[in-house]
Amino acid sequence: MKTAEIKNLEYIKRLSVQYLNTLKPASEKTNTAAIKILNYSELGCVITSMLKLCIMALEPDNKNSSIDVGLVLEQALHLFPTDEMELLDVINEMLVKESNNKIE
Repeated sequence: MKTAEIKNLEYIKRLSVQYLNTLKPASEKTNTAAIKILNYSELGCVITSMLKLCIMALEPDNKNSSIDVGLVLEQALHLFPTDEMELLDVINEMLVKESNNKIE
């Protein structure tokens, strides 16, 4: 590997400790309820499904719905991996800078 690639990899590893917080190892015990999610792709599917559920519950022809849309949306918000999105922004900036340097 090139020196710059090694530095970038080391930097990403340091960032991952700071930003990859949403998913925790299954063995970690806390005082909160846990939803077991395999990976970030599955987490995205769960959040997407929760949002679709809310959309369906709010449809005008769905008059018999007993779904608490606010509660479901609140849980989806808690599941959303904000820190990880910030990490993706940092990685994207690194890649854009690197590709701009190669063009010049």
